Amino acid sequence: MCTVSFIPVRDSFFITSNRDEKLTRKTALPPVAYKEGENYLVYPKDADAGGTWIVMKENGDCAVLLNGAFLPHQSIPPYRKSRGQILLDLVNDPSPSQRFEKFSLDNIQPFTLILMENGSLYEFRWDGQERYRKRLASDQSYIWSSCTLYDGLVIKKRERWFATFLNRNPHPTQRDILNFHRFTGDGDKANDLLMNRDNTFSTVSITSIHLTAERGSMKYLDALTNQLTEKNIGFIKNSQET
Repeated sequence: MCTVSFIPVRDSFFITSNRDEKLTRKTALPPVAYKEGENYLVYPKDADAGGTWIVMKENGDCAVLLNGAFLPHQSIPPYRKSRGQILLDLVNDPSPSQRFEKFSLDNIQPFTLILMENGSLYEFRWDGQERYRKRLASDQSYIWSSCTLYDGLVIKKRERWFATFLNRNPHPTQRDILNFHRFTGDGDKANDLLMNRDNTFSTVSITSIHLTAERGSMKYLDALTNQLTEKNIGFIKNSQET
């Protein structure tokens, strides 16, 4: 939930997330398709709280979560719901972007949410007091790093790595993007994209979504076991996961 990239390539989009977590947390469940109300949602499940940090919907919408909004914050539990549960509640709505404006976020930890809805790209932030909404150009590439783990200098360094990668790979494949998220860095294990801080915080998984007009693919790499799981879903009304 701590490093996210968005890359448009020709007529498709890639959204990729590194999940940096405490190693004391339970191992997440690999992605499967869950029936949530009227929708099928594909996502890996957090084994502690039951939510997720990245989700793909059968209509082609998808969303990914980062911890924190603009600045580091102090965690003061208990909270009403986990951020991963909030993500599922929002994405399961017929219009997640409109739902964000009205959804109760009282006693919810700050977060940043990247949403792809009906071909439009949005960035939502909740800082614990106010919510912020920004529409982004979906024909541009972006990278986000969680403010709870990375300071401004590290975030800028990662943005430079990203720009260099795109200059060298103007039309990257999903494999190229996964390799970027897995191997990019300068030897500083605390802040490389695949990070490890004293075996306390570590990148535990990398999840990449590939969206076309007709289909979505989610690849999930368990960074601790190197096991790769892939789930596909067709974007057809009343479709089911294949």
